[in-house]
Amino acid sequence: MKRVSFQGERGAYSEAALISLFGNEINAIPCSTFADALKNTENGVSDYSILPIENSLEGSVGECNDLLLSTNLNVIDEIYHRIHHCLIGTGSIGSIDTVYSHPQALGQCREFIQENSLKPIPTYDTAGSVKIIKDLNKNSVACIASKNAAEIFDVPIIKDGIEDNTNNYTRFLVFSKETSDKTENSKTSIIFSVKHEAGTLYQIINEFYQHKINLTKIESRPNRNTAWEYNFYVDFEGHIDDSSIKDMLEKLGNHSTFLKILGSYPIAKLD
Repeated sequence: MKRVSFQGERGAYSEAALISLFGNEINAIPCSTFADALKNTENGVSDYSILPIENSLEGSVGECNDLLLSTNLNVIDEIYHRIHHCLIGTGSIGSIDTVYSHPQALGQCREFIQENSLKPIPTYDTAGSVKIIKDLNKNSVACIASKNAAEIFDVPIIKDGIEDNTNNYTRFLVFSKETSDKTENSKTSIIFSVKHEAGTLYQIINEFYQHKINLTKIESRPNRNTAWEYNFYVDFEGHIDDSSIKDMLEKLGNHSTFLKILGSYPIAKLD
């Protein structure tokens, strides 16, 4: 049975995503933090770990992206999971003045929260927020989480579908000590940094153009070790075993001050 680590309580969206990917015949291991989920796999406690990387409404999950710099695991798969938020609690909308949830979920339901004049309280996890309000046992508090989380903790759903936009998906990456086999449609993820010199980023982007490699994502994040320097997170089509990809990555190494290959994996479809 596959062992998969995820951050949060049972009923978290990360757990739902891993079940969609691996099926129900797994041992899902809840962890307090994203770092703990990765450490489980690094230490052999689990075979895989799953992390949310970006959301279609709120953008990147900063903490998880920063962890990519330090982990020695490989990215072996990805999944886009539809996020359907529910307002959960024992009171009515009229009696609620405070709502708990993970910052990403609060951001994805910003319009609903503002329209109902609710005070948002950030928590460590969406499913964990259900546990929090159940312990508080007040009709004036509610939380935002999944239908599954409401069922697990046996707390009523007040209103479902409260996200600001129905086109709400989170992209998750799967990590392992192993690597992913080459497929017909593969994607590769890397992180790199460049010198503060004119044209350095252009030289790297030009390498993708010269090798006819399609970029699917490029994003910069601050380098925590050096003020006002940045790491670039890039996804592109192709597998690291492709000859053109190997040649391009070698040339990228010559233009960059830091280069980390996170892994190649099958391209997920958006359901």
